[in-house]
Amino acid sequence: MDVGNRHRQAARTPEAAGPPTAANGSPHAVVWHDLECGAYAADLALWLKLAARAGPSSAILDVGAGTGRVTLALARDRHRVTALDLDPDLLEALAERAGSVPVETICADARSFSLARQDFDACFIPMQTIQLLGDHDERLAFLRCARAHLRPDGLLACAIVTAIDPFDCSSGQLGPAPETAVRAGGLYVSRPTRVVVDSGHVVIERERRIFPTGTDEAPPGAAAERVAGDRFTERNVTELALVTAAELQAEGIEAGLRPLEILEISPTSEHVGSEVVVFGV
Repeated sequence: MDVGNRHRQAARTPEAAGPPTAANGSPHAVVWHDLECGAYAADLALWLKLAARAGPSSAILDVGAGTGRVTLALARDRHRVTALDLDPDLLEALAERAGSVPVETICADARSFSLARQDFDACFIPMQTIQLLGDHDERLAFLRCARAHLRPDGLLACAIVTAIDPFDCSSGQLGPAPETAVRAGGLYVSRPTRVVVDSGHVVIERERRIFPTGTDEAPPGAAAERVAGDRFTERNVTELALVTAAELQAEGIEAGLRPLEILEISPTSEHVGSEVVVFGV
């Protein structure tokens, strides 16, 4: 899980009300998604390995694709990728970044999608996206949808996080360093402020700010010193449902899938580790 210095938010939540576009015309959702999720790369080797197991030039469905972190890695490895996400702005950015690399984008809900193609070689749901689904019933709905779109002997792989390092800046604890990015006319700052386990969910809170810079370059110390000049602030909250690999395997069996194995994504100095539950059809 990419939760920023071991607490960076790993998956997006619908954006709070705010300015509709960034200074360069890109939706804010794209900038925040890139800032909070886009730099994570510790899992890419695993997805490429699973894609190779599914076959050369395999047809892969990437669920919760966002701006294309995993999709583009797979497509550049010559796999035929369909990227599914609920946010059209993120998919538009993905399509632009793909350029001449062929990628199909689908705007749909992971719990209820119905695609023309139902013979994918593999379906991947990285970055704990399955934990954004709130409960057993919602996960089961996704698992059944995924199974319906896979060929016989196809693979489904779901990333989950189970080891959480809670913290709370409001109680005086030092939180992780903020993530920053400069876009034309604005310095974007995302600061994790709280991670807590509460009633079967992981609640991740962040403070997001945009500072006008008037330049494409970040001034020295801008994240710490330009508080008085900010023009946009929001509190962003994401909830991830806690689910163990064994529980997810049981739900997969209920959906008609065969549990195959549980793979590990090792933690790094900045990111907690994950488990990837792999199923066969």
